[in-house]
Amino acid sequence: MLDLTYETPKPKVIAGATGDWELVIGLEVHAQVASKAKLFSGASTQFGAEPNSNVAFVDAAMPGMLPVINEFCVAQAVRTGLGLQAEINLVSAFDRKNYFYPDLPQGYQISQLYHPIVGEGEVLVSMAPGVARKVRIERIHLEQDAGKSIHDMDPHMSFVDLNRTGVALMEIVSRPDIRGPEEAAAYVVKLRQILRYLGTCDGNMQNGNLRADVNVSVCRPGDYEKYQETQDFSHLGTRCEIKNMNSMRFIQQAIEYEARRQIAILEDGGAIDQETRLYDPDKGETRSMRSKEEAHDYRYFPCPDLLPLEIEQAWVDDIEASLPELPDAKLVRFVADYGMTEYDAGVLTADVESAAYFEEVARGRDGKLAANWVINELFGRLKKEDHDITESPVTAAQLGQIIDLISADTISGKIAKDVFEITYTTGRDPEEVVENEGMKQVTDTGAIEAAVDQVIADNPAQVEKAKENPKLAGWFVGQVMKATGGKANPKAVNQLVAQKLGL
Repeated sequence: MLDLTYETPKPKVIAGATGDWELVIGLEVHAQVASKAKLFSGASTQFGAEPNSNVAFVDAAMPGMLPVINEFCVAQAVRTGLGLQAEINLVSAFDRKNYFYPDLPQGYQISQLYHPIVGEGEVLVSMAPGVARKVRIERIHLEQDAGKSIHDMDPHMSFVDLNRTGVALMEIVSRPDIRGPEEAAAYVVKLRQILRYLGTCDGNMQNGNLRADVNVSVCRPGDYEKYQETQDFSHLGTRCEIKNMNSMRFIQQAIEYEARRQIAILEDGGAIDQETRLYDPDKGETRSMRSKEEAHDYRYFPCPDLLPLEIEQAWVDDIEASLPELPDAKLVRFVADYGMTEYDAGVLTADVESAAYFEEVARGRDGKLAANWVINELFGRLKKEDHDITESPVTAAQLGQIIDLISADTISGKIAKDVFEITYTTGRDPEEVVENEGMKQVTDTGAIEAAVDQVIADNPAQVEKAKENPKLAGWFVGQVMKATGGKANPKAVNQLVAQKLGL
């Protein structure tokens, strides 16, 4: 937990014709386990392979084929639970969830309903510096993914790709603690960040490796507090589930539309049907997919092909001992060790690669100066070119060289930006650039004093004005820097100008 003081954000309020309404949101996030093999077979999980090329006999539901649990996937689920400060259930079991669809060859999904591998946990979602919400995790269970149906390759036929069939998923189910669209997106961002730090899911939403089912309902102000007191879900209104969301922006848009749709129905005297809906980003609206099934509709029963999982506490302890420093703890440390703001620490710890890059740059150097260069110069340039830190043409060692050159007064901050540009575009080391391009800062006070004297001598009228208005001394500094090609030490120039003008 963060060692910082937070306030809870206010719920999103939507004004209706008959009064105000509040949103209540819960998410079921499906995270693909980072594993080279599937949950119950040795088939590859490689993305982008030829259709139906990563399919074992058990994935295709061939007669007589039995699932064999992948221990590494179990370890990854335990690792995730520990990273979310959740209870690890030492005994868990798999169940069959029965439904029929062309891309599910078995006619059922092996999942966990009654005895999930991970119990209750929590995620702290920061909305702004000093503002956060704690979102409770109800459970995490392991299950196998279904395949993929393709409907746009032929006008008369649909195709089925079973490559995803049997891929291990962690379904992370939250409590209905989220109170607005922005919070929902921020929760997914935070969850994705933690999973990537843990190495249990790569968080690639474009490839479908992280997707969310969003449950939305609306209630009157005060009803959510009644739910908290009684744990009676009827106070929260009837929920609708929006399936397979894989974009933060679409999650927010879908929630906003769905909430207003429900409010319009309720204020017109209607009732909300509990159903599963899809979001159409082109039309900006949700549409009905099917009625929302309850657990009994799937005829769950214990999977007869798999024994219950019995986990030893010592094994869990070993996994816990191997956990990396997680983003909340790293943020607190960055604030304490480097004297930076919570906002800057949040930017630098947003992903594990950025944090590692910054720490290499800052090692043995001024942390604030390093943060400024990483965030403003490097991240700014990378964002402009739509790149991430893993694609940076400037290495951490090279950026560290620039900071060393500034700290040693070898170059000024202005010259440093020119050096950065050359390194960014050519890959040349900053030290070599400064040496070979003649970019060293002029620190010879005699040479600087001569330049100051010349500028003063050439501009007697400006001298008189500066004596009346000391702020005009900056004009002389600019002229001296121009005369020296920007290489004069700015601090020395300022001191000499003030001295010569008697300011």
